[in-house]
Amino acid sequence: MAAPVAVRAPVAVAGLGKMGFAIAERMLDAGFPLFVFNRTAARAEPLVQRGAVGLVSAREALARASVCVTMLADDAALEAVVLGADGVLAGARQGTTLVDMSTVSVAVSERVAQRAETAGISYLRAPVSGNPGVVRSGSLTIVVSGEETALREVEEILRAIGPTIHYVGEGERARVVKLVLQILIGGTAELLAEALVLGESAGIERARLLDVVSASAVASPFVKYKSEPLVRDDYSATFTTAMMLKDVDLVLDLAHDARVELPLTERLRALLRATAEGGYADVDFMALFAHLRQAGAGQSTATRTR
Repeated sequence: MAAPVAVRAPVAVAGLGKMGFAIAERMLDAGFPLFVFNRTAARAEPLVQRGAVGLVSAREALARASVCVTMLADDAALEAVVLGADGVLAGARQGTTLVDMSTVSVAVSERVAQRAETAGISYLRAPVSGNPGVVRSGSLTIVVSGEETALREVEEILRAIGPTIHYVGEGERARVVKLVLQILIGGTAELLAEALVLGESAGIERARLLDVVSASAVASPFVKYKSEPLVRDDYSATFTTAMMLKDVDLVLDLAHDARVELPLTERLRALLRATAEGGYADVDFMALFAHLRQAGAGQSTATRTR
């Protein structure tokens, strides 16, 4: 007798940007019945062609699925898609679960939590560390906070998205952990940019510099996957300068509320803003290097022409 086929709970994914689209692909690959919603409906069409069911509004997500995963750009998008009149929670059935994987503020997440509790919906904060390529390779890290029982109920779904899950406790703790990681990611990018600019100014080839860094005590997965694009001056966005600036703003808002000083992160915000205003807002935030190199070249030219 053939073994019974496991019946998997239907899942909805709302927000089909680069990360959300990759997450939806993982759900289809794992065999979950999938509903998808995006405010620009055409974005869902390739997933519908693969077997997903397109939703007319986010309101349908937890009316039809047991679990809704949201991956949205910022606070405003989360409020519109989850808390709006036609949002996820407006049509949610009691006993379903909302898993938000966006990088958003503690304040907006708390508003979602209050509405979810009132509606009888479980709510997990589950921001991630990684980019769309990391999602597709099955290497994503997920940081989770909320009720641990709710996590256990959806763990199979989360592990289909990414195998590494760090449960950090109740409430908004995962939001804080994600913002802590963004300090390190953004700061590493700026330090790497400065190191490369200095090395190149002394005539050392960029590829050689990156080879040495990747074999040194400060090597990291981040340095490794940024090295090849840096050698090619390829700033195709895995995460844009504008998005990193948004995240650093969230970090500093949280620090202000906690009365914590973050002087280097303050400087990082200024550098990201200058990079964005220098024409690099919509490319990868590693354009910190391109902007710094450009600024240095301009300064050198000005010095030579005095």
